[in-house]
Amino acid sequence: MINTGEPPRLHIRIIFGPNAMIGPGKAALLYQIMQKGSISAAGRAMGMSYKRAWMLIENLNAMFREPLVESNRGGPGGGGALLTPIGKEVLRLYRQLQNDAAQSSAPSLEALSLLLKDRNIPE
Repeated sequence: MINTGEPPRLHIRIIFGPNAMIGPGKAALLYQIMQKGSISAAGRAMGMSYKRAWMLIENLNAMFREPLVESNRGGPGGGGALLTPIGKEVLRLYRQLQNDAAQSSAPSLEALSLLLKDRNIPE
């Protein structure tokens, strides 16, 4: 790997079980739903199909003791979706975990970065 000059980043994925996990993608989808009020709009904003977005939300809703997202079917007035209180709490806790991990690992990430090849040296 070549040092690009960019600071290193962590991507945190929490694995609760074989089909129960949350990572940056699902957290971003929850955030987009909170912002846009729609699963389809959230998926579009992320370059994801509605089917894929809906599948991820169904997975998240099944993981937790209460649904994270509630949705209303479309129709003449349109549908919509919103994060439930537990959905907002799960997103908040995930983001807090990301921040905590980034802060506590900063010295180690910096040390690893110093061991990378310099980008100006041919491989």
